[in-house]
Amino acid sequence: MAVTLGKPIPQQQTENSRHYTKLIQVLQERSAAIIAPVNDPAVERHEGRGKWFVRKRIDRVLDVGSPFLEIARFAGLGLYDAVRGGAGIVTGIGQVSGIWCMIIANDATVKGGTYFPLTVRKHVRAQQIAYQSHLPCIYLVDSGGAFLPLQDEVFPDRQHFGRIFFNQAQMSKAGIPQLSIVLGSCTAGGAYVPAMSDETIIVENLGTIFLGGPPLVQAATGEKISAEELGGAHVHTAISGVADHLAKNESEAIDKARSIVRSFPVGNSDPDRIEPVAPLYPPDDIYSLIPADIKKPFPMRDILARIIDGSELDEFKAEYGKTILCGFTRVAGYRVGIVANDGILFSESALKAAHFIQVCDQRNIPLVFCQNIMGFMVGKEYEHGGIAKDGAKMVRAVACAQVPKYTIVMGGSFGAGNYAMAGRAYDPDLLFMWPNARIAVMGPEQAAQVLTQVRSDSYTARNKEFSTEEAKRYRESIAAQYETQAAAYYSTARLWDDGIIDPVETRTVLTIALAARKLQALPTPSYGVFRM
Repeated sequence: MAVTLGKPIPQQQTENSRHYTKLIQVLQERSAAIIAPVNDPAVERHEGRGKWFVRKRIDRVLDVGSPFLEIARFAGLGLYDAVRGGAGIVTGIGQVSGIWCMIIANDATVKGGTYFPLTVRKHVRAQQIAYQSHLPCIYLVDSGGAFLPLQDEVFPDRQHFGRIFFNQAQMSKAGIPQLSIVLGSCTAGGAYVPAMSDETIIVENLGTIFLGGPPLVQAATGEKISAEELGGAHVHTAISGVADHLAKNESEAIDKARSIVRSFPVGNSDPDRIEPVAPLYPPDDIYSLIPADIKKPFPMRDILARIIDGSELDEFKAEYGKTILCGFTRVAGYRVGIVANDGILFSESALKAAHFIQVCDQRNIPLVFCQNIMGFMVGKEYEHGGIAKDGAKMVRAVACAQVPKYTIVMGGSFGAGNYAMAGRAYDPDLLFMWPNARIAVMGPEQAAQVLTQVRSDSYTARNKEFSTEEAKRYRESIAAQYETQAAAYYSTARLWDDGIIDPVETRTVLTIALAARKLQALPTPSYGVFRM
């Protein structure tokens, strides 16, 4: 039977809420610098050519009032010189002509829309999400191709530039529609994006498509030719047939694209969905529930009470393995299974979660993982009790579950706990972090203690002195390194997640994810060999 979670909290500014409000201010400021860059000469030059900024293009292609769930907004943040966060491409999920689509849009104001290593990874990640959720792809193309100074990190490997076109072929094979709008340059390997789409629109006097641009043609053949003569809109709509539709301007191109999308197959609606019920408590209460001290636990039931429908959870094995919370609930009317940390993982917790994940997989119920985990319990008693094999059961269940998996890192995400709770390596359909979240092989303090002890033992084995002062400096340097590398922005810049979200947006993010997915019949679940 479902029980009501949570309790009201005093509406006052606490140390927790003051601390979290500062985190949200940082999130908003860093987002604004990416979404609406100020005094950027590249943006001014771009718009001076009569072209729309990438986010205006996206706003125009989306339905009026459609939400846009942006993926990896901060990718590449601080990693490339003179390049703002986002890695020169904008990706996300929104509604076009009433159909949920994945939008993949080049930002030509960042190094001409060329592809850095993280641009490639972000594009490929968006395609992976589209493939898993069976989302049509709309490509807003305005790119100079690979960023040549980093070609060795962009071109040759399995998950490099060529993977984009491999994915297009695989999605087409799976019946996922793809549409390209060529709004600018489309050069070298990038020419395959429109060439491999189901339909392609190209804008007159702005769009060009060619495997080798005029400089390369001249270098290779001696032929001098303009970009328009080589691969302009009229060439590809009237002569080569690479593009299918000619548009006089961006507005006409996007109107045509929205018209084409109306012919896409509509995803199956969820027959089990019911009328949504709002949570009993306001979501911004979460700011007061997250301790300013990241080492302190927070009440997971109270957090969930601000996210799930009616704040009601039908809890599974409520009296067993109490450090993990499992249960059936709804988000925006969609049925989901919740797996949420409420302490460190013991054998009982792992066995309970593995059982629950199998049940959800059998019933085709999507899983939502809410991470705040230090890892599995260690020590003689627990090793002798078989925590390694019990933890392996949970890890195997997560790895083999075929239903959609959505992960929200709400606090810590450390060690094998990250794996067991559907971390990035376990292919969750989407994975988002809160601004306070931390992710690392272990916490900074534990890492500092472990590595300092290892170094001390190494000195002793070589009959060398490891002074107290030297040990202190070493311990502090390791703690500082781990503190930096565990931070949410460090993670998101490297595409270890799909973005940082404000906790109050968690319900909205899950709603879009659940609404956008296309229901699919799943094969009979199989989990291989469980070690008993």
